[in-house]
Amino acid sequence: MTHFPQPHPTRRAARVQLGDSVLAAIRFEDGRRTKAKLQTISATGGLLRLSDSLHEGDFIEVAFQTQVGPVHGMAEALSPMRSLPDGVLQAFKFVAIEDDDHRRLRTSLEHVVARNQLGMRSSAFSTY
Repeated sequence: MTHFPQPHPTRRAARVQLGDSVLAAIRFEDGRRTKAKLQTISATGGLLRLSDSLHEGDFIEVAFQTQVGPVHGMAEALSPMRSLPDGVLQAFKFVAIEDDDHRRLRTSLEHVVARNQLGMRSSAFSTY
């Protein structure tokens, strides 16, 4: 069954900063593909580092690897956050994600948050 992530109206979803270590595969509606680096992730969306910006409202497929398995979901591109010398930081929000993918994402996020609270580094997300 497909899960449609909904932001909580009064509480922002916990975000996990990943730096430049997690690769994400991006597929556009027309079938084109590109790679990005996943900078930040939450249960409702994230922030990608891309070589070229997406148009706000573009629908994309986002896939990345966690220690508990791959996560794959449909997302909508939001406004680019910031231009960088070698690309752009582009926000996205999940619009549909299968239940198993959502479970893996939430498990990985909970693992990182718990380890951060203990002052430990986490490798819940991994490179492709």
